[in-house]
Amino acid sequence: METVVGVRFKKAGKVYYFDPGNLEIFKTDKVILETARGVELGEVVVGPKEVSEAEVVAPLKEVIRKATEQDLEIYQENKEKEKEAFEICSKKIETHGLEMKLVDVEFTFDNNKIIFYFTAEGRVDFRELVKDLASVFRTRIELRQIGVRDEAKMIGGYGPCGISLCCSTWLGEFDPVSIKMAKDQGLSLNPTKISGVCGRLFCCLKYEHEVYKAVLKKMPQQGDRVKTLQGSGVIVNTNPLLERVKVRVTNDEDGTEEMKVFHIDEITKIPKGNRGKPEEGKKTEEITKNGESNKSKDPSSEKKQDGNKKSSDERKPSSEKKTSHGKSQSGTNNPVKEEKTETPEDDKGNKEQKASQRKPKQRSKRPQGRKRPPKGPNKKNKSREGKPKSNPEGKPKNPPTKE
Repeated sequence: METVVGVRFKKAGKVYYFDPGNLEIFKTDKVILETARGVELGEVVVGPKEVSEAEVVAPLKEVIRKATEQDLEIYQENKEKEKEAFEICSKKIETHGLEMKLVDVEFTFDNNKIIFYFTAEGRVDFRELVKDLASVFRTRIELRQIGVRDEAKMIGGYGPCGISLCCSTWLGEFDPVSIKMAKDQGLSLNPTKISGVCGRLFCCLKYEHEVYKAVLKKMPQQGDRVKTLQGSGVIVNTNPLLERVKVRVTNDEDGTEEMKVFHIDEITKIPKGNRGKPEEGKKTEEITKNGESNKSKDPSSEKKQDGNKKSSDERKPSSEKKTSHGKSQSGTNNPVKEEKTETPEDDKGNKEQKASQRKPKQRSKRPQGRKRPPKGPNKKNKSREGKPKSNPEGKPKNPPTKE
């Protein structure tokens, strides 16, 4: 844990932490401290407090001293110089014909740097402008391009609500805002009605979005079927702030419909899977064309009945036999045809005739464009032919040793 103080350099600007050191610093005090831009004067907005090391941006710099009356006079003189520098820079922009809009000018406390803030649609080549400004002010010049939201923050103004802009009065940082926030809050999706002075979406859409998210999680959506004490119905409209819904209730007796308002605790949502399905444990009956009702049967019982039928059919004596023409032979009414017996010679002839009728399999032809690559010499043979024989006389490689 480290002891820090929160300092702000502009009205509604970002708060930076500094080490108070051995100084007794309180809220609303003016202090002199060193930053990345140089020595500057700031106002303490957060008194001394202890924070974790994760919240501190290293390295943590110390406060140089409390601001004196002489320091405050220098600060006021710099404010007067900023107005003169703004007019000079505006004239220089016109002479160079640059498509940029000057928004604000800022002097550092020690006058080592002047920062010019401007807006433009694209990139601007201001190198010649910087040279002219440096020759006039004889100090370091920095031109910084900003967005339309930062422009509204610096200039200020009034919103559609009639109050001063949040970003120019108390809002320190800009949070991302999306059109989904307006949709969740039931606002008009017309950009002109939900946009601020800067032309972007209202920053205030973010303020209540977390409350709407928490309420919408437990509320049913428009078009869902719900069950109430007065019957089932369909949700027509929702009010997240009051946690109420408007339901089109259908009377079970008359079939009439009526609009009624309920609290979300007085309704129960009907799951989509159970809509139009019969209750469990009850057997459904299908009415056939003849008017008979076929009750749903257990598949295991149907299998048993089929097995019993098969066994009974097998036990019966086969009194009828089907002939080759499909006619049944029963008794002496139908003449019995003699069965032909085939000899081994006839069997061979039939096999040869069937073999001749079979078509030989045709091999798949290769496309004409492709050709087989010519076979090269065998590497093994080539290696044998190139190397001379080490033992041409046929002498044994390992002659027998004399004992």
